[in-house]
Amino acid sequence: MKVDVLLGLQWGDEGKGKIVDVLTPKYNVIARFQGGPNAGHTLEFNGIKHVLHTIPSGIFHDGVANVVGNGVVVDPVILKKEIDALIKLGVNIKKQLFISKKAHLILPTHRLIDAASEAAKGKEKIGSTLKGIGPTYMDKTGRNGLRVGDVFETTFKEKYTKLVIKHKEILKFHDFEYDLEALEKDFFIALETIKNLTIIDSEHYLNNAINNNKSILAEGAQGAMLDVDFGSYPFVTSSNTTTAGTCTGLGIAPNKIGKVFGIFKAYCTRVGSGPFPTELEDEVGERMRKAGNEFGSTTGRPRRCGWIDLPALKYAIMINGVTELIMMKADVLSEFETIAVCTHYIIDGKKIDYMPYDIVSKEVTPVYETLKGWRQDLTKLASMDEIPSELSAYIDYLEKTLNVPISIVSVGPDRTQTIHRGNVLV
Repeated sequence: MKVDVLLGLQWGDEGKGKIVDVLTPKYNVIARFQGGPNAGHTLEFNGIKHVLHTIPSGIFHDGVANVVGNGVVVDPVILKKEIDALIKLGVNIKKQLFISKKAHLILPTHRLIDAASEAAKGKEKIGSTLKGIGPTYMDKTGRNGLRVGDVFETTFKEKYTKLVIKHKEILKFHDFEYDLEALEKDFFIALETIKNLTIIDSEHYLNNAINNNKSILAEGAQGAMLDVDFGSYPFVTSSNTTTAGTCTGLGIAPNKIGKVFGIFKAYCTRVGSGPFPTELEDEVGERMRKAGNEFGSTTGRPRRCGWIDLPALKYAIMINGVTELIMMKADVLSEFETIAVCTHYIIDGKKIDYMPYDIVSKEVTPVYETLKGWRQDLTKLASMDEIPSELSAYIDYLEKTLNVPISIVSVGPDRTQTIHRGNVLV
């Protein structure tokens, strides 16, 4: 049995949570493979909106195992809040949630270092969510980090104290006031919650599931254009958000990867700093933001909005080996008479149709083609037979240009507002 992968192809916030929730009934296991509580996966059903930050998006389906893999960094305080909320909704956390022993812990001092470092950058800040993600991954690669499995060791407090002393030395370099004692109180309370969870050797668990013909969907966080290696560096996250991250983040061999579902919005958004070639800093961008309710589910910050960027999308498809595309928020573009599609960039006077090494320091001018909009409410449509011809033309145009089939089109936030075009759920 192969492991299917679902990930974002833009700068995050593509709608991964909703689609994982929609696809979950076809899988036995949902496994999150990277990132941390900087992610915000939003699910909506029965008129209620749920936002998950660490826990995989299949958690609301009985009988499905949800694994937080070794590539994830876990903030015990945020995880406890998620768990408390899910328990109130009747979710059997002990039975449905599994945490890798090798997942690294976000300490209170990681969050302090994150905030202090971002403040020191001033205008050059990268737009961190200030959740301590970067400093935690730095300790991981620097071989200083603490992992979930360490919580059960008698030497944990000693290891914790040693690392905190190191972090305090780092904080001395910043003019930054903090109250660690208050943060630590919640941290150690939350650790007791972790001790009562089902903690596993996740690589063995998942490979045993594969060998027993269990179906697994790997859930990514953020988006391909935020990948630490292939994204718009240095305005990226601290982990590998691409398909390759599935292997290192879950302990799954490359030859075990099956389908790769790439999710993209019918337009583009970005939270925080960094290059955004098709950004609309005008009334059109504001209309797009309001129509799409484009505000960060983790930070609440307004998202930057712009037209779809095909050079970036083709690049993300290439590096991820995408086999099927899923287009989100088609309903938002009902707002517009015409829709622009970025087909090329002009950089240093040259017209190119690919993602170059540097779009951070270079001036990038997008080249657009214009298509006719549909100006029709899509939110009540149930099948492709009902969609307007203009939307059908937009989908056909994208499929032809990207050379990958679009299997699902989302026309609203609820799990029911999902139109199936391909054989994803057959």
